[in-house]
Amino acid sequence: MANTQTRPEHLVAIEFDALFSREHTCSVKYDARGAVFGRDDVMPLWVADMDFAAPAAVTRALEERARHPVYGYTLFPDSLYQAMTDWFSDRHGWQIDRDSVLMAPGVVPSLHAASMAFAEAGEGVIIQPPVYPPFYSAVERTGRSVIENPLVLSHGRYHMDMAHLEECAARKDARVLALCSPHNPVGRVWSENELRQVLAIARRYQLVVISDEIHCDLIYPDKPAHRILATLAGPDDALVTAVAPSKTFNMPGLGLSALIVPDPAHRRRLKDVFDSLHMGQCNPFSIAGFEAGYREGGPWLDELLGYLRDNRDFVGDFLRQRLPEIGMVEPEGTYLLWLNCQSLALTDPDLKRFFVKEAGVGMNPGVTFGGGGHGFMRMNIGCPRSLLNDALERMEHAVIARFR
Repeated sequence: MANTQTRPEHLVAIEFDALFSREHTCSVKYDARGAVFGRDDVMPLWVADMDFAAPAAVTRALEERARHPVYGYTLFPDSLYQAMTDWFSDRHGWQIDRDSVLMAPGVVPSLHAASMAFAEAGEGVIIQPPVYPPFYSAVERTGRSVIENPLVLSHGRYHMDMAHLEECAARKDARVLALCSPHNPVGRVWSENELRQVLAIARRYQLVVISDEIHCDLIYPDKPAHRILATLAGPDDALVTAVAPSKTFNMPGLGLSALIVPDPAHRRRLKDVFDSLHMGQCNPFSIAGFEAGYREGGPWLDELLGYLRDNRDFVGDFLRQRLPEIGMVEPEGTYLLWLNCQSLALTDPDLKRFFVKEAGVGMNPGVTFGGGGHGFMRMNIGCPRSLLNDALERMEHAVIARFR
């Protein structure tokens, strides 16, 4: 069960309101602004890492490991597996068999590996756009074929088109379903009923499901709980679950994740792909951070979720009261907002230019997430509220100057 220990609200605000200069730290989010947006001074609300300090327990673990001055080849200790399995048991009611765990260098490499392991060149992998761009690139760059099962936006909320998913699964070339759960960028936390339907379709057509659940811990306190797909699966379901502490505890740069693969044959196939690319190694700092996050990061996460909820509501209120030209698909999970900017009636290139050049705000264009992304932008709200306020005021001034 979730840790309910809390601190006074003003102490939580002080921690997450703190401003850190990330410039000149080789930060993609900050130091790549010139290359991505053509200017170095945009407010960066794009790439999915947060501007908050990681849990103190993670920093302590890294500092302690750094005090040993030899950084050699490193094993995965039993304590790492124990910390992870305890976390998912306590937080999600998921009992993970230690033997089913395959450590991986990240969720994106795992999407590539699953495409290679379970589909032959030219065979199909089903994805559900608009979706995180590596879902496309993992299929295309490995020579597999993308099969699109677009999500449906209805009354401000996204749903899976189950009838169309069944049509996709029935194709002779379909081999894999890549599920994003919770979904990036639309923020859906799939219901138990939806997930059971996904499993039933995959079972009927003998699909392997790789379920990317990297955002599974980032669920808003006032929204339905996330259900791990594996907790609904039967022993014969072909399922690979990808998890990591990187989004949960804001340490994606440490680059370590885990795959839970109950079927030994599937586990061997994935391991063979990783071994063929010599991707079995990690570094000692990844291990230290991974274990410390899962072992001691619970109270920090509970506080973070409350702050993110307030950030979400702050943006929603601002848009309704001062910037009604832009809509927000209210997320149930993740720290990413899917903004509907279609009423501005700009082409997608012009929409990006408008926010960059006229508002000075850098976000992810919706079209980079594939079908259904036209006229949308993805905003990262994992930052101090003062930065959000600055960005929204910039956007308001730009809209007033151009459209009112």
